[in-house]
Amino acid sequence: MATYLSGRYIEIKVGTLSFNEFLIFHDLKNNNDALKNYLKWGGLPFIKNLVKKDDVIFDYLKNILSTIIYKDVIQRYNIRNIDFFENLIKYLAHNTGNLFTANKISDYLKSQKIDISTKVVLSYLQYLQNAFFVYKLRRINLTGKNIFTTNNKYFFEDWGLRNALIGLNNFSVPAVLENVVFIHLLNQGFDVGVGVTPESEIDFVAQKNGEILYVQVAYLIPNDKVKEREFGRLLLVKDNYPKYVVTMDEYPVGSYKGVKHINLRDFLCLEFN
Repeated sequence: MATYLSGRYIEIKVGTLSFNEFLIFHDLKNNNDALKNYLKWGGLPFIKNLVKKDDVIFDYLKNILSTIIYKDVIQRYNIRNIDFFENLIKYLAHNTGNLFTANKISDYLKSQKIDISTKVVLSYLQYLQNAFFVYKLRRINLTGKNIFTTNNKYFFEDWGLRNALIGLNNFSVPAVLENVVFIHLLNQGFDVGVGVTPESEIDFVAQKNGEILYVQVAYLIPNDKVKEREFGRLLLVKDNYPKYVVTMDEYPVGSYKGVKHINLRDFLCLEFN
């Protein structure tokens, strides 16, 4: 949103609704049904005016997708290879939260008989970022504090649009968990990256005002093996900043060796000042 003042303008970024805002907008109780709809539909405010049926909402999201992709990106940057561009967006949707490089995308598309250079892939990814359609997360070396320039993660500003891209029949909760947590951290004012240690990676390292928050995201912690894996990544970081494992477990263990285990719904209600 841009407000023009005497030839100048002030840009105000308006993001997708937080979970708390989603509850208020739709006059919902804070329960698992509300969370499931938030994960499925995303947080575009206009959904408030629609009949709360998946097919109606996904039709709306598809129309928004067409507008964003065509007007904000294809027209603006005069993209001619529209088929490739649309395939690239679908690739991002199916690989949300995965680490990959532009070379990997180019190689994949070539395997699909689409010959495109790495340079073009990088340009198209930047166009999507400029339109605030996706965000790129860099990997941060937690030992040397340097930033890696390869193997980035991409997340959507609104995961409802991501879900509309892949179709309602392909929707799954685990696929969007990291995206939702990332946007929550971003909306809380954090600078967010992917943490890298010599032994493993941490989903999110969030920094604000000199403070750090470490977050690991998993669907469920069903057994000790998974618990050791998810909590173990955070325990490798030897500092005293807060560390969270965020899952869909209805009754999380509370704390394990100083690392907090918290349900996603509760985490999305946290305010980090």
